[in-house]
Amino acid sequence: MSSRRSRQQSSSTRISDDQIIELVSKLRQLVPEIRDRRSDKVSASKVLHETCNYIRSLHREVDDLSERLSQLLASIDGDSPEAAIIRSLINQ
Repeated sequence: MSSRRSRQQSSSTRISDDQIIELVSKLRQLVPEIRDRRSDKVSASKVLHETCNYIRSLHREVDDLSERLSQLLASIDGDSPEAAIIRSLINQ
């Protein structure tokens, strides 16, 4: 009884081939490194690899911007309107 229930649960959470194809298609449109290529014959694994690289680079950019905002905040009057804007950007 429990094995049937676990099989039903696992099959209901399994991603279908159509969902994978749709995801890869959307990622091809979103990731600049892939979107800018002329060839439509980029493999799904390459799309996923490039997507992960793109996400990592976005994380680095966010970290760098956060650091720069923190440095800017440290160099200005903490009660100024500019400081309030910077604090709101950092805390988002």
